[in-house]
Amino acid sequence: MEADWEFELGADAEGNAAPVIDACWPGLVDLRRAPELARQLPEAAGLPALAEALMRLNGADSPVWSCKCDYWPRLVDGDFDPDELDAPAGCSAYALGCYIDLLSATDGQWATPERIEEACRRWRALLRAVPLRCCRVDLVVRRALVSAERMELGITAYLTACGASLVEATHTLEAALAAFADALCDHSMVE
Repeated sequence: MEADWEFELGADAEGNAAPVIDACWPGLVDLRRAPELARQLPEAAGLPALAEALMRLNGADSPVWSCKCDYWPRLVDGDFDPDELDAPAGCSAYALGCYIDLLSATDGQWATPERIEEACRRWRALLRAVPLRCCRVDLVVRRALVSAERMELGITAYLTACGASLVEATHTLEAALAAFADALCDHSMVE
């Protein structure tokens, strides 16, 4: 599986501020209290594997929790690069993706850029070891509004998959979501 990470904390060349993860948004469903509610999220209706990943990522033994997600059932040319998904010729007619905003389950775990970088590097290595083509995970480190008074660091994880058919692309994204949850919840790799 292709995987990478980056920081997106400041403004771009045109002065536009980088997006901020907002854990205080009005529609928040706090899955930490009841991870099974992920099955009821409209974003997971079209992709049950998203609900399964969210349940694991918000479980009591997870090092992270999610505060927002979305699912894109169809990506068009220009939304993705088949080469970046390690897609063989003819395997990128259909593409889909999702994102999950993640925050640390432990206060102060990502208190510095160096600490969150360590986590991203570790997860990238685990994900790159997964023998899965036609998909990728991009971990984007961003500022995160955790409460009205507190700003921390968080990660937006973008998962993208493609295939020769919609069914094939969907199966690949489902496998990528499972591998992603496995990598993040792998307790042998936790600090």
